[in-house]
Amino acid sequence: MKVSKGLAVLAAAVLIAGAAAAEVTLINVFEVPEGRQEAAISAWESARDFLQQQPGYISTALHGSLDPQARFSLINIARWESPAHFARAIAAMREAGAFPPVEGVVPNAALYEVVRGE
Repeated sequence: MKVSKGLAVLAAAVLIAGAAAAEVTLINVFEVPEGRQEAAISAWESARDFLQQQPGYISTALHGSLDPQARFSLINIARWESPAHFARAIAAMREAGAFPPVEGVVPNAALYEVVRGE
């Protein structure tokens, strides 16, 4: 598993745009080939350990599908203080090589903001 090109582009776009300071949620769904689940979880743990030390980090949780046929067997949901904090943390993680690649794992990440609530 590696920091996807899409995630890197997202991080760069956030930095360039100078996104407003508003809490955001990262939702990253992973396609994980059969037999690679434990390696994917281990890579996620390495990334988590690095990112939780970065400014703006709030929390993260990795969810596993109960359906063995699910397209996305792992889903990461993380909260950040702002898009800019997230972008800087991803850039630092890439630079540090803190997210070991796992062959065949495909991440699909995007930042979200709350548009409706209770």
